[in-house]
Amino acid sequence: MDPGRFHHAPHPLAPGAQNTYARIDPVMERRTFMAMLAGGIFVVPLAAEVQQTAKIARIGSLSLNMAPNRHLHEAFRQGLRDLGYVDGRHVVIEIRDAEGKPERLPALAAELVALKVDVIVTGGGTPPALAAKQATKTIPIVFASAPDPVTDGLVTSLARPGGNITGSSNLNPELVGKCLEQLTQAVPTVSRVAVLWQPGFMDERTDKDMLKAADVAARALGVRLQVVEARGPTDIDSAFSKMTRARAGALTVLPSAMLFTARRRLVDLAAKNRLPAVYVQREFVEAGGLMAYGPSLADLFRRAATYVDKILKGAKPGDLPVEQPTKFELVINLKTAKALGLTIPQSVLGRADEVIR
Repeated sequence: MDPGRFHHAPHPLAPGAQNTYARIDPVMERRTFMAMLAGGIFVVPLAAEVQQTAKIARIGSLSLNMAPNRHLHEAFRQGLRDLGYVDGRHVVIEIRDAEGKPERLPALAAELVALKVDVIVTGGGTPPALAAKQATKTIPIVFASAPDPVTDGLVTSLARPGGNITGSSNLNPELVGKCLEQLTQAVPTVSRVAVLWQPGFMDERTDKDMLKAADVAARALGVRLQVVEARGPTDIDSAFSKMTRARAGALTVLPSAMLFTARRRLVDLAAKNRLPAVYVQREFVEAGGLMAYGPSLADLFRRAATYVDKILKGAKPGDLPVEQPTKFELVINLKTAKALGLTIPQSVLGRADEVIR
């Protein structure tokens, strides 16, 4: 083979090399470009560009007091992750926290509306949900937990909420009676039980129903009740003084956002006054309380993510029924029982969903 038939051009970047690209046929250059385009060489950059312009959902979070309840908001975020939502990639959460001051809720709700969020999720009972509902009639609202959403005016009915709001209810009046039953079985010698409640946290009718249910259960169980109120955090110490003066032998605490926020203080005062206590949220037991019987708040916040998922996919809040808890958990703290000098019957321990040792 004649080696003269081949011409070895210098590398275009080599010193003294001529620009060999200047002689490329423009027709061939166009054909090459079209072939590259047809072959999909530019597909990846185009796809990336489409991905970057995909809409990121903006979720508004309105809370009464986030600081002592961050685990609940983490439960909501975990619920989103379980459904495939990645924070910062698929959703962005705008947080507004009233820091325990209900009077700040309307302004914070208005801020979320001005941001034009896609959905508002509320935590901390009825007040944040009402503030959000009063702030907008169009942006979907999901309340993670509300004691009595119908009576409190949040929804028209549990089955057909109507409007732009839905969520989960975390209470029924019968729950108070079940708590008293668990308490008297754990502490069979008790004869007088104090009932701590916050007037005005729930609708007046709901308050009456709960106190009536407590009274009916107490009569059936053969114990006397002492109803003690705490309208605010400053009333808690005096409430415990009233209990000790009346020689209460045990305590049950009715649901309240204020009392839930002050749970560590309540638990400490119950221990100081040697009062076995039953609560409706497990967080009290995790803080050192004796026992709790009720729905899992963390589970309700996880389920709020399911509502958000459905709404972002086109469902209308008013068509999504309000869910009520179907699973109730009994949690017992044996460390606290020992400190109080109590021996919890094995029959009660055997029913517990969790025992803290």
